[in-house]
Amino acid sequence: MDLSPLGLTAAALPSPLPARRMQVSSGALLTACKLAKEQGARLAALWAGDERDRGRGYCLRVALVDADGLTVLEHTLPDEGGHYSDIATIFPTANRMQRAAFDLVGVASDADDQRPWLWLASWPIDRFPLRRDFEASAKWEPGEEGYAFVRVQGDGVHEIPVGPVHAGIIEPGHFRFQVVGEKVLRLEERLGYTHKGIEKRFEALPLTDGYRLAGRVSGDSTVAYAWAYVQAAEAIAGIEPPPRAVWLRALALERERVANHLGDLGYLGNDGGFAFGLAQFSRLKEDVLRANREAFGHRMSMDFIVPGGVACDLTSGPATALYDQCARLAREIRTLRDIYDDHAGLQDRFRTCGRVTPELAARLGLTGLAGRASGQGYDVRCDFAVAPYDALSVNKMTQAEGDVAARVAIRFDEALESLRLIRAIIDGLPDGAIAVPFPEAREHQLGLGYVEGWRGPVLVALTSGPDGSIRRCHPHDPSWTNWPVLEHAVIGNIVPDFPLINKSFNLTYSGHDL
Repeated sequence: MDLSPLGLTAAALPSPLPARRMQVSSGALLTACKLAKEQGARLAALWAGDERDRGRGYCLRVALVDADGLTVLEHTLPDEGGHYSDIATIFPTANRMQRAAFDLVGVASDADDQRPWLWLASWPIDRFPLRRDFEASAKWEPGEEGYAFVRVQGDGVHEIPVGPVHAGIIEPGHFRFQVVGEKVLRLEERLGYTHKGIEKRFEALPLTDGYRLAGRVSGDSTVAYAWAYVQAAEAIAGIEPPPRAVWLRALALERERVANHLGDLGYLGNDGGFAFGLAQFSRLKEDVLRANREAFGHRMSMDFIVPGGVACDLTSGPATALYDQCARLAREIRTLRDIYDDHAGLQDRFRTCGRVTPELAARLGLTGLAGRASGQGYDVRCDFAVAPYDALSVNKMTQAEGDVAARVAIRFDEALESLRLIRAIIDGLPDGAIAVPFPEAREHQLGLGYVEGWRGPVLVALTSGPDGSIRRCHPHDPSWTNWPVLEHAVIGNIVPDFPLINKSFNLTYSGHDL
């Protein structure tokens, strides 16, 4: 993006993809976001940090992404009394990010909506966990929190509260439906119930150990988070992992993508009343996870990606097993896809259900898998093809209908494409070392990692501290952007379709409630 008309100067940021930072004044922040949006930029993340111990007050960072790479706008607030411009007027999904930034750091936007987001009365409302002087060891009695949900008024309008405790074994989230009969007029979400202080915990870890916590932000995306973290750490340290290690990382990432798509396809069939689909796809997913255990030492490939490379090599036996498994999986997936497509009852549930038009998706910044199902053709593996994806020619999968059927189709397409990529990675896997030593990193350096996880792009913004410590780490899940879009997707549908629509997005609570 070109922000030169504003007189802003850019400095390069450590990152494997093009990235830069710009200091913006209070008056220029909103103008810069407007100009960036006009040029096609999308909001990647928004977070805040406490820089008072360095004499710099509080720092708000807004990460934008466009065809040129990542741009981080940095705005300094001298004290906690300062406010910054409401970015949600330009990028609507910034609303919750701004509210979370206040709950954690205590710096506020000038938005009308100042309701807490992550704060659920588990700590005093005038204490901010990510401030430098916050005592993380203190104990408080949980309080009572009243949350002002928006209500729809009118004849025949009823409210249905769902959660945060659900009938199934899933993470907690609260949903308020405003309905007439069974037709949904409005849905409002209340999340934050899985907040566990992950960003604060990072501050107590060495830079070389943070990858383990990053890989546990969201268990179904452990490879994506760990890779994004080590990308940022390696960029700060100025090192490059060996080529073989990078190819092995991509292998683990594509295996993670396949496993999650298979699981979702099974549950989507089940939510559509087709239990046969759940049984078959659960069996296939289990096969993938067992093969991962043999190849990487862990079913989810957890702790496989480490700073400087990978933790273990891929030997010939498991490599052959992974390669051969791809052909078997592809055959079964194609057969099951034909069954899904020919099942009239299932297609009746899928088609036109939970539709997000390409126009709405573009306006709200819908990203990742769900975005590609609504015509938003963004994929980090293609758009910023770092090694080894620059040698793999990834095919970008898109649909235009934006309904449950389109999100199912994207999962089928991407699972088959990932199986092709896995074979190509094993065929092209270079020889050599799998890791290099990780040197001491300079302090107060901001580095970025950006990886296309199975759900969408995962961003990790990492700042180094003195003596190899972590000063600040902000892991950012695509669910931050996509949760608000789910509220729009359900409008006009009936209440019983919500579980199906929700599963078709399959957004994370843990990756969101940090």
